[in-house]
Amino acid sequence: MEQIKVLLADDEPAIVEVLQLYLEREGFKVFPALDGQAALTIEEKYRPDLLILDVMLPKRTGWEICQAIERKVPVIFLTAKGAEADKLTGFSLGADDYITKPFSPKEVIARVKAVLRRSGLLIEAGARLDFPGISIDTAAQAVYSSGEKAPLSPKEFELLVFLARHSKLAFSRDQLLTNVWGYDFDGADRTVDATIKRLRQKIDNPEYSYIHTVWGVGYKFEVTGK
Repeated sequence: MEQIKVLLADDEPAIVEVLQLYLEREGFKVFPALDGQAALTIEEKYRPDLLILDVMLPKRTGWEICQAIERKVPVIFLTAKGAEADKLTGFSLGADDYITKPFSPKEVIARVKAVLRRSGLLIEAGARLDFPGISIDTAAQAVYSSGEKAPLSPKEFELLVFLARHSKLAFSRDQLLTNVWGYDFDGADRTVDATIKRLRQKIDNPEYSYIHTVWGVGYKFEVTGK
């Protein structure tokens, strides 16, 4: 099962080090950054599930990062600014939470989990992802299409869960290779195409289709009737 990916950007190395340690203990995959430009590069390449951003980052501020990205993603701001106006600015840019320094790492972890639960990204053990005509049991690693169990390979299952958890979001082949096969996978685009083809054959049913090609981009999960 793929890990939930967290971008952690703060210009204080000690804060990044401590929070990364706590987040990784909770099972998250953490991408650290010490400035805003590095954070944007990570966001574009790895498409993290959650952004934890210091407001006053060098090169690009946390607010500027929120304005630069085009997709909807949960955001938590970390900042020494506690004024109400600063908080209102953050929330107006789509922030899901706002934590004022100094803070306890355990408090940050609790807020991270709360935001992920609200966004539907934190799936508890034994939970299911249910869509019309298909049910994905994340604990048993089983998929049922029209009530019949689909014979998926482990990688097909991982790919389906990743796309289903990010329903309606399009991912390039490179992004899927990075997030499902791993950043060090020495493969090619045709690996993704071949796996998608097999997955479609196994999960599509007479009523619904699930994985769609987004021309010029890649693939997305979206339930559509036939």
